Order: sequence, then structure tokens, then C-alpha cells
Amino acid sequence: MNTDIKLNQLWGWSGTVSRKPFIIWAALLFGLKYNLDRVLLRWLFDRDWSVFSYFQQPFPGIQNLSPAQSPSEFLALLAISLPFLWMGVMLSIKRLRSAKLPLWFALLFVIPVLKWFLFVALALAPERGAAGERPRLAAAWLPNAVLSSAALAVGASVLLGAGAAVLATNVLGSYGWALFVGVPFSMGFFAALIHGAREPRRVEESILVALLSVVICGAVFLVLAFEGIICLIMAAPIALVLAFIGALAGHAVQVSRQPRVPAQMLCVAVLAIPLMLGSDAVSTGPAPSLKVVTAIEVNAPVETVWKHVIEFTELAPPKELLFKLGIAFPIRAEIRGTGPGAVRNCNFSTGPFVEPIEIWEAPRLLKFTVTSNPPPLQEWTPYHAIYPRHLKGFLVSEQGQFKLTPLPNGWTCLEGTTWYRHTMWPVFYWQLWSDYIIHKIHTRVLLHVKALAEAEQGRTGHE
Repeated sequence: MNTDIKLNQLWGWSGTVSRKPFIIWAALLFGLKYNLDRVLLRWLFDRDWSVFSYFQQPFPGIQNLSPAQSPSEFLALLAISLPFLWMGVMLSIKRLRSAKLPLWFALLFVIPVLKWFLFVALALAPERGAAGERPRLAAAWLPNAVLSSAALAVGASVLLGAGAAVLATNVLGSYGWALFVGVPFSMGFFAALIHGAREPRRVEESILVALLSVVICGAVFLVLAFEGIICLIMAAPIALVLAFIGALAGHAVQVSRQPRVPAQMLCVAVLAIPLMLGSDAVSTGPAPSLKVVTAIEVNAPVETVWKHVIEFTELAPPKELLFKLGIAFPIRAEIRGTGPGAVRNCNFSTGPFVEPIEIWEAPRLLKFTVTSNPPPLQEWTPYHAIYPRHLKGFLVSEQGQFKLTPLPNGWTCLEGTTWYRHTMWPVFYWQLWSDYIIHKIHTRVLLHVKALAEAEQGRTGHE
């Protein structure tokens, strides 16, 4: 295998690159890219650029820029990023071709966190010679029988996932891309690879051991009081999908190397997980501010609705399954004082939200900050109570408001808004859950206010 360093290895589609040139080129390009970005960002934006900024973003430096806001800076950074993106993908494809691995693995290069998994795999994968040539080192110590192989694959993957979760949450305090994307992908890859290390397995078998690994790992968390069932249910869709994709990747490796998988490949997930978790912990930026708005129409004038917005009586026990499962729900609201500076307490099933009033424009607008947040849910668990780290400070309501708008027919449009942050990634996935939960909380409060206001309006109308 040719280990020479050649400039044309960076551009062309054809050919192969062995491990040594790949690692050298990766180090050189990383150093060059970092210094170019550092100089450019200081010159154009007058801001510093950290080496840790690369660990999550496929296009470092441009993620917070809008072409409409600063077109020249955006285009300059994009122009610098694209050649490096091309060279990285080309090197990855040639390294994959050299190791006789599926070329579609190069897609991982542009996926946050998983690109570090790809780098470890390409740095470890041995070269393969002519077609049909067996790898020199095979995992002969692994069991051959189907059930024994599957049991070992599931058990080892569960240990890998459990250890990674403890490291991420209890040691690094991170609920990020690495935990929810990198770990389940690695578990699926690891399980499928072990199961097919001695004998080729069907793709259905590879997928089954991967999904079983994630399910059993979740059950272990529940039994050991590490996590509650509600959060496990929320995490299950993304974890199962990523484990499924990881299983396909692991199966593709075993198929490409029939009849045996080299032992080096079994180390990929074990080595990649600490790298992914570490990079995630040092590079996770501030959580974005999110907003949820819910509106209903009330058959009462704004003056009547306003009285029940600032303070309302105790709500009936919830009928919604979501709240019965343990999600925190509002019970009543109390207020001390009037006008800006008054303090409103919105009592939930898990404790009070403390809400100092910022804007009091009776009877149109009530806006407040939130200075104290109770836990967002009460976990279902076989034990009396558990308090995973994410229950405190990982979902934070920052501001809220009620806006009342008179309608031509004498009714009122009552609108509730919450601004909040959550430090769980990928944001777009967890936002699906958090937006839905907050919308249901809004709806519970607004419907209660609607019932109170319309009942008062009905009494007034009959007097």
C-alpha cells in the first residue's frame, strides 16, 4: 500500500489513501483551516475564534451569520469553508475505498458529532488488498453461534451505552448531540459489528440486536433509578432511529469484509464515544431562545377576561394523559400587588413559578419575567422519586405574557406566550416535545380563564 503524501490526493475522486497519509492530511488541513478562520474572523468580525468551535459545526464560522445581514463576511467564510469541505470528503472517500468500506460513510463527514466517529473509523480501518483477500487479523475469540453472538453483541452494546450516558450526564453534565445522536449510533454499529464479526448475518439480525441494545439499556436506566420512564419515552424515537442507522453501518462493514471482521473495527465505537462526548462538552454553545404562542377566543369583554388572567382559582384535576403521566401542570395563580413590580405566583404540580411583573397595561397586556422554575415533570419510576440532572436547569422558562385583544363582536382574543430555553440537543428534536408540552399548559390555563370569564359574563348578562 502506497503511503506517500501527494497533493493530488486532496482533489481527485479516484484512487485510494492509506491510514498514514490520511491522518497527516487531516492534521495539516485542520491546522491550516483553524489559522485561516482565526485570522479572517479577527479581521472581518473583530472576534476571537476557538479551536473548540469546530467540534460540532460542519461549516465553522458561518452558522450565526445571515447573508442578508453581512453578505461579504458570509460569502468570505463560505468561500474558505467549501474547499476544505471538498477536500475532507474526497480524503474520506479515498480512505473508505482503501479499507473496502461503503463509500456512503462519507456522508458522516458533514453530520455534527458523527464526523468524529468517521474519523476514528478511518484512522483504525486496515487496508485491504485484492478482492477476496481476507484480513490478516480477525476476531477469532468471539462466539460463532447465533444466540451467543447476539447475546454478547447486545450485552456489550448496553455496557457501552450505559457507560457513555453516565459519563455524559453525571461527569460532563452534557445532554447534547453526542448523547442523543452519537451514543445510539455507536451502540447500533457496535452491536451489528460484534454480531457479524465471525459469520455474516442477515440485515434483519443486525437491526434486531441494535434495537434490543437501546431498549434494554433504557430498561437498565429505569431499574437502576438513573432515569424515569417519561424521559425514556421521549428519547426513544431519536435513539431507535440512530441505532437503526448505526446497525446499517455496522452491517455494511461486516458485509464488505466477509467472512470475518478485523478486530480493529471493534474498537471504533469504544474510542469514538469519549471523543464525541468530550468535544460536545467543550463546544456546546448557548441554548437558543424559543417561543410558544397559544390563542383562543373568549365570549367576554377584555375587562372581564383581564380579572381572571392576573389571578385565577384552582383548576380541576387534569384529564389529559400528558399530565397524568407526570408532566408538570398549572393548578392556580396568585398575585401580590398591582402594576409593574407586583409578583405573580403560578403554582404547578411540582412547585411555583415566580413571575415578577414587568409590564402591566390593564386590560390589554401582562408581561412578566420568571425568576424561579420548578421541575418540568415528576418522573415515573419504580422508586419513590428520582431527580435526574436534566430536571433542574435544562428546561427554563424566562418570560411570559398574556395579551388581550378586543374583537368586533365583543369577544376577546386571549393569547398566551412563553419564552424559554432548553439545553438539550439536537434542539429541533427536543423542541418538538417542549413546544407541545408548553402549548398544552397554555391551553389548560386559557380554557380555565375562558370558563371563568364566560361564567361571569353570563351572570352579568342575566342581572
